[in-house]
Amino acid sequence: MNRVGAATGTTHLTKFPIVRITPPARWWAIPFGELWEYRELLYFFVWRDIKIRYKQTAIGAAWAVLQPFLTMLVFSLFFGRLAHIPSEGLPYPIFYYSALLPWMYFSAALQNATNTIVENQRLITKVYFPRLALPLSSVLSGLIDFGISFLMFLGIMLYYGMRLTAAALWLPAFIFLAVLTALGVGLWLAALNAIYRDVRYVLPFLVQFWMFASPVAYPSSLVPEKWRWLYDLNPMAGVIDGFRWSLAGHGDPPGRLFFLSAGVVILVLLGGVAYFQKMETTVVDVV
Repeated sequence: MNRVGAATGTTHLTKFPIVRITPPARWWAIPFGELWEYRELLYFFVWRDIKIRYKQTAIGAAWAVLQPFLTMLVFSLFFGRLAHIPSEGLPYPIFYYSALLPWMYFSAALQNATNTIVENQRLITKVYFPRLALPLSSVLSGLIDFGISFLMFLGIMLYYGMRLTAAALWLPAFIFLAVLTALGVGLWLAALNAIYRDVRYVLPFLVQFWMFASPVAYPSSLVPEKWRWLYDLNPMAGVIDGFRWSLAGHGDPPGRLFFLSAGVVILVLLGGVAYFQKMETTVVDVV
């Protein structure tokens, strides 16, 4: 663009950077560089999700404690006291709450990530930014609720006279695995939900079915040996068993199930990134 100086009559040439937006050369590659460049926008999305979640609520962040706590009470009564499901020597509140911690984070993050493209369709059609930031922000914002719920779990442990052991050093690894699981599956469902709105109706059933296919209400030891190979393909089985072991000190340490879960999560994540980025080139036209 040419700009003419009013006083001197000289002409200055002002150069603007030209940014060409093209499809990624490798669909499966996570664009870390681009996400880092838009890190402030990612922070804004995370903060926005947190504020919207508790906007105009009477008790605010206390919902992050009440939901798993009340669910723990129901599970302890019906599955524990009435059905007498074994708890691996743990008090029922500890047994169930240690599983509800990762599960409720995963289910909430998965549902938020699935709906994020449709909910932000006006923003997507107006300006360019890495669309991967939307499901990623939904997954990261859920860690705030997880942290609040974790403090309640520490209080329950103190009530039962229990304390964390050296196994708790493994906890960040299991949290990271839960985050990657929610992100990987969320990318698949977010891309599908942008094209097929049936996903929103299937999602609640999927989450409910997945919970009963995971060791939330029962220990993994109850699964028959002939079905163990299929059961072990569920990455949340490794996450939940890992949480129980690292927090309560009961169960088996990380072994074949953990590494199998990690392998499945990596495959799901790479596939989700590839499909999501492929869908990204046409999402503006179909969303």
